[in-house]
Amino acid sequence: MTQLKIIVIGGGAAGFFGAITCAKTYPNTQITLLEAGREPLTKVRISGGGRCNVTHHCFEPSQLINYYPRGSKALRGAFTRFQPKDTISWFGAQGVKLKTEADGRMFPVTDDSTTIVNCLMDTAFSDGVKLMTNAVVQSVSKTSDGFEVVFKSGNILKCDRLLLATGSNPLGYRWAKDLGHTIISPVPSLFTFQIKDVRLRDLAGVSVENATVRLLTPDKTKLEQMGPVLVTHWGLSGPAVLKLSAWGARVLHEHHYKMALQVNWLSEYNSETLRQELITIKNEHPKRKVFSFCPFSLPKRLWQSLLSYLKIDIELIWAELSKNSLNQLVQELTQSQYQITGKGVFKDEFVTCGGVNLKEVDFKTMESKICSGLYFAGEILDIDGVTGGFNFQSAWTTSWLAGKAMGAV
Repeated sequence: MTQLKIIVIGGGAAGFFGAITCAKTYPNTQITLLEAGREPLTKVRISGGGRCNVTHHCFEPSQLINYYPRGSKALRGAFTRFQPKDTISWFGAQGVKLKTEADGRMFPVTDDSTTIVNCLMDTAFSDGVKLMTNAVVQSVSKTSDGFEVVFKSGNILKCDRLLLATGSNPLGYRWAKDLGHTIISPVPSLFTFQIKDVRLRDLAGVSVENATVRLLTPDKTKLEQMGPVLVTHWGLSGPAVLKLSAWGARVLHEHHYKMALQVNWLSEYNSETLRQELITIKNEHPKRKVFSFCPFSLPKRLWQSLLSYLKIDIELIWAELSKNSLNQLVQELTQSQYQITGKGVFKDEFVTCGGVNLKEVDFKTMESKICSGLYFAGEILDIDGVTGGFNFQSAWTTSWLAGKAMGAV
């Protein structure tokens, strides 16, 4: 029987995991993994601040899909077959233990991404995967009996099955398109907001543990997130902002990253409950100075900046706070508006939404519905998760499914 030849393009997390899974499941296949750069797994190496946020401690597929602004429906079934529990078991079987942090993120116990890189490299090698670095692919095409991969050098490789795991690389999108696929236009996801506002001036480093941020979209679509918000030199960041940027990625892109943002600095209150609370504070602490007595768990610098913005006198006591000033304070604390003027880049980890249209892929096998023998895994697909290990998990899941399927005769 002729040996089945498989080529995987993309030496990242999805490419390696797909190649390894296929090699373990179908030991008689010949698997070649192509990486354009000198070093594979560069994104794994820098992820999570060099610690590699491997996955997230969420073991219920119906809950897990809520962390994916795009792709949740397609991933629902996929996660019943390979989810974070399976990721933990897989790495454990290779001798890599993972630990869970307070926010649910999971890292290797070594706190070093090199542990994950070495694990994938060593396992691929021991399972007989042939890795080619500096392998710059020029084009891919379908032939009568498989695929032809043409390199920039002029060399040609032929294979029976092809896995595209090229991440958000424009070349990967182009090859998918050449093979008949529709590409949902890629745009950035997971970014911070650039905001120039007097209220935030000199507050860089100030963080609020539980704020609600909401995009005031022209079509009134409800896009909001709750959680920690961090004031930066350029505007606002923190988990709530990053998550909001992911869900609002398309609408923000369409409006050139210029949109109004509403902030409730005190998520546990709405305007009415806060008004009642402030009236109670007025009655209970009439002689305390408003400026120096902040009755909420807000950073003092932020509290005083908002009071200055409202022109509340530094010597004013609570008893003297007028009804008008009290209403303004309620508005400022629960419904203040800031103008987003652009986006920042989130660390070194660049996540995009967009990619291969999910309707054109069979999520039981990750095989193309348009081009037989072609498979997809990872970020080349129109799937993206919020920060916290979710993008890696979708890469492990989709590449595992592809690896399990593409070696079958």
